[in-house]
Amino acid sequence: MAKKGNRVQVIMECTEHKASGMPGTSRYITTKNKKNTPERMERKKYNPILKRVTVHKEIK
Repeated sequence: MAKKGNRVQVIMECTEHKASGMPGTSRYITTKNKKNTPERMERKKYNPILKRVTVHKEIK
């Protein structure tokens, strides 16, 4: 049997939107290699509700 891969799916959620208290959430689903990046990811992504680029952090 083959080993499972190192790539896992992660959910990224907007931190600025969460702090603002507005309804709704901006989330992205992406993959990462857990051997190369064991820490939580943080990326700048577009938030369609706020209509600008914001910081999205990995959740869970």
